[in-house]
Amino acid sequence: MVRKPMNNSTVNKNRTRELVLTEDGSFTFFIPEAEETYHSIHGADQEGKFVFIEQGLRASNASPVRILEVGMGTGLNVVLTTKESSRLVDYVTLEPFPIEEAKINEWILSRVSDAEMAQRIHDMEWDATAQLTPQFQFRKVKLGVMEFQTTALFDVIYFDAFGPKVEPELWTLEVMQKCFDLLQPGGIWVSYCAKGEVRRNLQAAGFKVERLPGPPGKREMLRAIK
Repeated sequence: MVRKPMNNSTVNKNRTRELVLTEDGSFTFFIPEAEETYHSIHGADQEGKFVFIEQGLRASNASPVRILEVGMGTGLNVVLTTKESSRLVDYVTLEPFPIEEAKINEWILSRVSDAEMAQRIHDMEWDATAQLTPQFQFRKVKLGVMEFQTTALFDVIYFDAFGPKVEPELWTLEVMQKCFDLLQPGGIWVSYCAKGEVRRNLQAAGFKVERLPGPPGKREMLRAIK
């Protein structure tokens, strides 16, 4: 399983991205030079809903709910959350290396039913706050998680960076400790990843960690509670 990059790695420097169809009918990007995709080939939308909506957003009782996403990439999780939440949402997403506009436009055209919302997300200025819907406040920030600073804590963290094999520095104890510090007591950290080293780093940072059944194509995923 592979994800969008959050540091200045060789994956970030690769500019060739090909739009590819996944098994649930939604599209993601493939990076030929790195042999990496942004989302699961078993279903990009399916995975996002299963991991971040079902096991993250819906597992939180907070209302309103504050969400931090580590790794905006295409903006898929933002779009899915605008469609799935009935609560007031304050959503901040981090992406230090945005995908180039021409490629994002390809992805937006593939969305069909929610292309208008996807376009609004990508048309927004960085570090500006807007109401995407009456219930959904949104801000995107061109920073990585270790550079991001805030005094307001979050209820849920969607951790959607590239996996440990590709970007090991994003899954360290230091990063997990930063995530812990960004959450409210009882807050939820959730990711598609299920690596033992990541689980141990989460535990060392102070989280209570649980393995959950993963989305199609993946046996397990992780959820951690502060």
